Amino acid sequence: MEPAEQLRHVYWIGGGSGAGKSTVARRLAKREGWRLYVTDDVMHEHAGRVGADEAPFLHAFMGMSMDERWVERSPRVMFETFHWFRGEGFGLIVEDLLRLPRDRPVVVEGFRLLPHLVRPLLADPRHAVWLLPTPEFRHAAVTGRAAPGEGFVWRTSDPERAGRNLAERERMFVDRIGPEVERLGLAAVRVDLPLSEDELVLRVGALFGV
Repeated sequence: MEPAEQLRHVYWIGGGSGAGKSTVARRLAKREGWRLYVTDDVMHEHAGRVGADEAPFLHAFMGMSMDERWVERSPRVMFETFHWFRGEGFGLIVEDLLRLPRDRPVVVEGFRLLPHLVRPLLADPRHAVWLLPTPEFRHAAVTGRAAPGEGFVWRTSDPERAGRNLAERERMFVDRIGPEVERLGLAAVRVDLPLSEDELVLRVGALFGV
């Protein structure tokens, strides 16, 4: 059986950081009785499962200091060399999903779900959506959930610059995947203020037909 058929019961929520992917996936999973798979939760484990030959950008990143990762490089370089944005380790997500019981639907979420990698796995294109936050929405979401001093940028020598670099890198990511989603004929939701959490859950649920 082809992977797309084996994964017919999977619903995919991708998109930019701070767009509400985790919230929407968690609420839909609870409401519909679905299994939840959070790609952020397995990043560390996946990083330990791939060698340098399979994931050269990941291993280069792992060898950097915090300043080398977030302060000293330009946002463009950060974006172009970020391992998860290049699809490294995506096959491990697929392996994990194929091993899960098929007794109920699964909703999987995370920024690692790149449209061109997910599209071949879709028996039904309506089972995938990408949330594309505006910079204003993402800023409000991130600042609202992190207290000063929290987050990895505070482990650099210049948290303010690291934060700006990260925000610009995220903007580039959303600008890249937005047209890709459209080109592949997949669904997207532009997430902007003052869109509420309830409204976002309803929109994604409607796209999934639930």
